[in-house]
Amino acid sequence: MEAVKQEYASLESQSVSLKQLINSLTSEVDGHKTRIASIRNAHDQAQSELNLFRSKMKECDTQISCILRKQQELQHKISETNLERKKMENEVKRMEMEQKSCSLKVEKLIEKHAWITLEKHRFGRSGTDYDFASCDPHTAREDFEKLQAEQSGCVSEKPYLLEKRVNKKVMAMFEKSEDEYNDLISKKNIIENDKTKIKMVIEELDEKKKETLKVTWLKVNNDFGSMFSTLLPGTMAKLETPEGSTFLDGLEVCVAFGSVWKQSLSELSGGQRSLLALSLILALLLFKPAPLYILDEVDAALDLSHTQNIGRLIKTHFPHSQFIVVSLKEGMFNNANVLFRTKFVDGVSTVQRTVASKPNK
Repeated sequence: MEAVKQEYASLESQSVSLKQLINSLTSEVDGHKTRIASIRNAHDQAQSELNLFRSKMKECDTQISCILRKQQELQHKISETNLERKKMENEVKRMEMEQKSCSLKVEKLIEKHAWITLEKHRFGRSGTDYDFASCDPHTAREDFEKLQAEQSGCVSEKPYLLEKRVNKKVMAMFEKSEDEYNDLISKKNIIENDKTKIKMVIEELDEKKKETLKVTWLKVNNDFGSMFSTLLPGTMAKLETPEGSTFLDGLEVCVAFGSVWKQSLSELSGGQRSLLALSLILALLLFKPAPLYILDEVDAALDLSHTQNIGRLIKTHFPHSQFIVVSLKEGMFNNANVLFRTKFVDGVSTVQRTVASKPNK
């Protein structure tokens, strides 16, 4: 009996453990079922997306095939267009050749028949003999040939009648007068053409003169202002056109001290007017610099500071020119490369040459 109870107890414990195992397996099965369901849902969603992508790919394939067809059509059109373009180019070349030949024929006709130049202004006008719209040139040519044939027939049949009617002297005089008239007309045309060419040359020279004068004005104006500011610091100067005029009519000199422009040059002192004139002259000379300049006591009426400014101006603005300056002031000597001093020694005039310690290179 004890053995049965123990066995029963062991079986019950085994049953409990089996139930727990079954429960855990059941929970695992449920978890797997849930995962399988989620996987199936994901699979269905992926399948639907795959079907959607396949449909889109079919649409893209259809569009690509349409584009390829259009491309082929366009290539066909391009080839046809290129062929047509080549035909048109050949046609243009042919027409250009015809135009050149027609131009040569027209030039020969003008040289041969002087009346064409005189009557050219009437060509194409209605109510005249040159109304080409109402008169067919081919028909007129046929009529002309018929009249020539009739005239030749009349001349061949009755030459003695024409000789009686026509005065040979008058005909000779008429032909001579006609040749002289044609010669005068050709000379007139030559003179008119030469006149037109001369007018064109004069206009071109006027334009070049205007451009050159404008460039000269701007260059001289810039140098003039710079030089005057160097000679008289704190001032400005410029060449301006008068009100209502252009630079071709003339220029006037304007001077400013600080920011105040003077109304007239009479407001300047004598020394200021001298510096202004010297600046303008040097600006004009700087436009086309010369290799050598001679200045004779340009600083005679100026004080020492202005004399020094003139020396600095010559050094800075004329680096490639030589200046021979006659001066009695020390301020000018300080900017010189070589000094020649004259003095009396025992009643004899002597010249002493001195080279500056730092020559201008």
